[in-house]
Amino acid sequence: LLGDLSAGLTVGVMLIPQGMAYAMIAGLPPVYGLYASMIPQIIYAFFGTSRQLAVGPVAMDSLLVAAGIATIASSGTQHYITLAIFLALMMGAILLLFGTLRLGFIVNFLSKPVISGFTTAAAFIIGATQLKHLLGIELENTSNTTGLVQDAFIKSPLIHWPTLFLGIGAIITLLVAKKIHRLIPGALISVLLGILIMNFTDLSKKGVKVIGPIPEGLPGFSIPSISTIDLQSLIPIAFTLSLIAFMEAISIAKALQAKHKNEYTLNNNQEMIALGMSNIIGSLFGSYPTTGGFGRSAVNDQAGAKTNLSALISALLVALVLFSFTHLFQNLPKAILGAIIVVAVAGLVDFRYPKFLFKTNKEDFFMLLITFIITIGVGIKEGILVGVLMSLAAMIYRSTKPHIAVLGRLPNTRDYRNISRFKKIEVREDVLVIRHDAQLYFANIDNFVDTTKNEVSKKGDSLKLFVLHCGSISYIDATALQALKELVQDLHESGVYVTFSGLIGPVRDFFHKTGFIKEMGEKHFFIDVQSAIDCMDNGEASLSKKSFKRALQTNIFKEKEI
Repeated sequence: LLGDLSAGLTVGVMLIPQGMAYAMIAGLPPVYGLYASMIPQIIYAFFGTSRQLAVGPVAMDSLLVAAGIATIASSGTQHYITLAIFLALMMGAILLLFGTLRLGFIVNFLSKPVISGFTTAAAFIIGATQLKHLLGIELENTSNTTGLVQDAFIKSPLIHWPTLFLGIGAIITLLVAKKIHRLIPGALISVLLGILIMNFTDLSKKGVKVIGPIPEGLPGFSIPSISTIDLQSLIPIAFTLSLIAFMEAISIAKALQAKHKNEYTLNNNQEMIALGMSNIIGSLFGSYPTTGGFGRSAVNDQAGAKTNLSALISALLVALVLFSFTHLFQNLPKAILGAIIVVAVAGLVDFRYPKFLFKTNKEDFFMLLITFIITIGVGIKEGILVGVLMSLAAMIYRSTKPHIAVLGRLPNTRDYRNISRFKKIEVREDVLVIRHDAQLYFANIDNFVDTTKNEVSKKGDSLKLFVLHCGSISYIDATALQALKELVQDLHESGVYVTFSGLIGPVRDFFHKTGFIKEMGEKHFFIDVQSAIDCMDNGEASLSKKSFKRALQTNIFKEKEI
């Protein structure tokens, strides 16, 4: 109880300024950040499987909300607010549906390099959108980072210096508090100092902008409704938000659960359902899209959270502020909230991972780089779309050209290994052993056949036996089977005897079902490579009947125990 109480109060204190700041990123009045910090937490506490995940508004999703809705409505208008709330309802419905259908695996289509490139670009974009609040000047209303920075540079003579000094002071306060101890509420300290400065000086008369009156009281129940045209416009951003939100939440939830392995387990699909319910019910009480926050969740864990009671305590603290204390924040400078946002998103920038990829995997590095450039140069939605398409293209390309190895025997053993990796290895001129390290299906069967024929031609007329090592083949489809039959026929006509070794259970079952084993003959299947070669050298009598039977064991038919 003490751990949950401490964590709940700590995260609640963080949420109050952060919620208002992230609502600004989304183009919403600050009070909607507080609404999003309350109900979703309560719902997640009852449906979620993570005990430390802190659900609420986050920077990246707030940016996506702004990018998606800005093309439909003007920021700050009632139409804009309604669309943002309805977007939470749509996103929640999608997540609930996906979780119910057990489609949690969909998030795997966003590869780590793409996520890293997008996240880093989003951090720069979010930082650029706060320049107007930190500099105290009106900038072009766009999420294009280059345009914002260029506009800020052109208008630099108009910088409002008191606003800039307040922002810089808040950034220094946040960084110092974080360096001393992560649990120190630097954001709240900055907020309180900013309010005190505004109350005891005449800076508001000198042009320092404040957030103004915040409606007092808890959010009322209402079902958001929009036009059919708006609904169609929101569908792409709702699907994008669903994937990004789940990716963020499950990533931090898994990282935290690893520290508490013996205490509880995570359920990916239940997490989708929990986030879906949080957003659906939250939208009925004025919440815009929410998910698990990286920073708050880490603080929640460090502060001693053991159960989801900490989330209920955080929500209660936010509700208390909404109920009685919103008037205290009306003199809060927007520059302070801008500083909180800039420091928060700075943690999203990761330079170590690109360096690691550049040294180890150039292909993944360029995927990251392209996603970053498209996101920061063209737009958020375009960056995500290009990233997902690149992830899929890379996956498809890799599956069409999997690793294929020619094997030879390690001296004085029955083990066969890749001849390009081992120096002292025995290779017979009359035997060719190939191992295919992937599924065999329509997309890669041509590459396998071409590689095999090329290796066969290298052996020439001396080749008598071809052994396909199937230990790494987990699946074969109908297209690959037909091509395999044709390859076997071609090799037999060339005088090459074809055998299969090390078939795993699912492939053996498939060969039985399709009649391929009957067509080939049972004496073409062996438990290992050496057995196939021994059979050629010494005849079938050199192997026991049990050896042949074990090589063809299947669960398709009832058999005696082998």
